Amino acid sequence: MARATRVSVSQLIALETDDRAALPAPVFVKGFIRAYCGYVGTAADEALGLYHDMRGQPPVAGRAVPSPRAARSGAASPVVISLALLVLFGGGLLALDLGGPRGPKSSAPGATEVNVESAATAAAAERVAPVSPAAQRLIVKAVESTWIRIQADGGGIDEALLSPGATREWSAAKRFVVTIGNAGGIELTLNGRPMPPLGERGVVIRRLELPPQAMPAAGS
Repeated sequence: MARATRVSVSQLIALETDDRAALPAPVFVKGFIRAYCGYVGTAADEALGLYHDMRGQPPVAGRAVPSPRAARSGAASPVVISLALLVLFGGGLLALDLGGPRGPKSSAPGATEVNVESAATAAAAERVAPVSPAAQRLIVKAVESTWIRIQADGGGIDEALLSPGATREWSAAKRFVVTIGNAGGIELTLNGRPMPPLGERGVVIRRLELPPQAMPAAGS
C-alpha cells in the first residue's frame, strides 16, 4: 500500500491507529485519507467527514449535519474513525480477491494503479491559473505525486495533489507562501528561473516564502 499510494508505512500506521502526533498538517492527512480510500476502491467522503468531525471543523459543504443522537453515539470518536478505515480496507481487499488477478497497467518503474482523484479533479489539476502582467510567476512541475499548498499575497489558499508530470502556474503581486508534501518530487520555476532542489524525497517543506530576498522580481 505504501508503494502504491506513495504514503510512508509509518504514516499509514499512524493513520490507522489514530496517532495524530505522528501525522503532518491536516492538508496532508486529507491527502493520505483520499489515497487510502482510492487504494481500497471506495469513496473518501465518509472518512473525510469523520476526520472533519474529529477535528471539530464545520460540516463540509454538501454533507448532511449529523443529528444530536448520532453525535452522542460517538461517531466522531478516534476509535470509530480507525474502525471505519479498517472496514474500508477490508472491503477493498475483498473486492480485489473477488476480482481475481490483475495485470499491471504500466511497465514503467513505480507505476501505480491507484486513481486517487476523480477524472474531473485530475483535469482541474492540469489547469493553468491566469497570470497578471508584471506579476510574480511560479510554475510547479511534479515528477512524483506531491501535495502542494499555495498562498499568494496573503490571500486565499489553493491546495492540489499533483500527479507525476502535472504542471501548475500561479501569479502574485509580491510573494507566495508555499507548503510542499514531497520536496524531492517537485520542480519550481520562479519568474522564468529554475530553482535549485528543495530537499530529499518525502521531506515536507512548510511555509516557504517566494521569492527569496536574493532573487529579483520579474522584469528587474
